[in-house]
Amino acid sequence: MTKIAVVYYSSTGNTHQLAQAVAQGAEEAGAEVRLRRVVETAPDAAIDSNPAWRAHLDSVTDVPTASPEDLEWADGYALGTPTRFGTPSAQLKAYIDTLGGLWATGKLANRGATAFTSAQNTHGGNESTILTLFNVFSHFGAVIVPPGYTDPLLFEAGGNPYGASVPSGGDASAASPQVLAAARYQGRRLAEISAKITS
Repeated sequence: MTKIAVVYYSSTGNTHQLAQAVAQGAEEAGAEVRLRRVVETAPDAAIDSNPAWRAHLDSVTDVPTASPEDLEWADGYALGTPTRFGTPSAQLKAYIDTLGGLWATGKLANRGATAFTSAQNTHGGNESTILTLFNVFSHFGAVIVPPGYTDPLLFEAGGNPYGASVPSGGDASAASPQVLAAARYQGRRLAEISAKITS
């Protein structure tokens, strides 16, 4: 059975919704899935300044936190993050920075890798954030698995060929049914391509 790790950071819930959909899609393709959130590193004062941020953090205490072992275990992995000035969040970057040992021993190479994101608006950095994660995947020696334009449903979700993305408009539950369908498709595609790579 193909093993897929979905590792993400979400502050108010949009990226969490995408992560769940990516995980569901991988499971639909027959994969064993680990859904993991990265550790929150922001101070309580910052979190408490935004009620949606605090509410989301309190609601995901049952989601296990990610460790490097989760990526070592996986045949393919998906990383998700809200965009921060067009790049990944500090929380996800802090997790990536713990992967040096796996990278140095080649344990992240030759696996499928994909990314997803959210931003406040359509042109708020969704694509540049995913492309930044593609740089990371290149250093890992992973096989990047974007959705591309391989299914018409991707156009219904906004047509992002790099990965599922949500323009939230400040709404913590902004992922449309079309975007969630695209994220599930991305998870299925990751599982299917990862199975071919590792067979």
